[in-house]
Amino acid sequence: MHYIDPKTLSKPSNHKFIIQVVSFALLILVSFWFAGFSVIEIFQNLIYSGRLLSRMFFPPDWSFTDNAIRGLIETIQMAILGSTVGAFFAFPVALLASSVFTPNIYFRAPSRFILNIVRTIPALVMASLFVAIFGIGNFAGVLALSIFSFGLVSKMLYESIESIDLGPIEALISTGGNKLEILRFAILPQILPQYLSYTLYAFEVNVRAAAVLGYVGAGGIGQVYERVLAWRQFDRVGMIVIMSFVTVLIIDYISSYLRRRLVK
Repeated sequence: MHYIDPKTLSKPSNHKFIIQVVSFALLILVSFWFAGFSVIEIFQNLIYSGRLLSRMFFPPDWSFTDNAIRGLIETIQMAILGSTVGAFFAFPVALLASSVFTPNIYFRAPSRFILNIVRTIPALVMASLFVAIFGIGNFAGVLALSIFSFGLVSKMLYESIESIDLGPIEALISTGGNKLEILRFAILPQILPQYLSYTLYAFEVNVRAAAVLGYVGAGGIGQVYERVLAWRQFDRVGMIVIMSFVTVLIIDYISSYLRRRLVK
């Protein structure tokens, strides 16, 4: 047994850590410069920001509540429909993209390629495209949210399928089970709670996204925002912000509660 004198041990060099910190700091500074971010400009506009906030919230125009509620109801309906349609088509594509259910690479590779393509297109770009094709209205927004939900749910579901327990699948294969039996008795019981949870999460995201899509004419509360901002009716903007905040908060709480119950 060799004895190592502690005095002969050299202290680990921290040069690598210093280089990493400096590189990260430089990256942040360069990003600030390219983005044109200016702290001075923020302070210079604080007075204007305070005046704008006072016009929005002190007091808000509560007489516009009915119009905001109608826009929020449209937004929620768009989110429900978009999430449902997107999740419906996401299920078979996630199965095809998974090596657990689809060992054939000629079926699996195109499915993964579709998932990658869909997830790279922002919902706002899709909404703009559908508005140009189908015209201004909720239909274009629902299509954009459906495709967005499809990409979101299918990606997360595909990753869940890849990580399931293979024991039940191997047991069914050894007894001569076919693909449908494997899906029904081995895969579906393991992924169904996650699948429903991902759909609810997509709904949460879509409620917020639908509010933005209205700016390009895709319906919902976003179109109400765009109209009152165009007329510089900031007291109505403040009321819509309050109503939207409360609505999203309630939906997030209910959805989070349901998702926690599903994954238990």
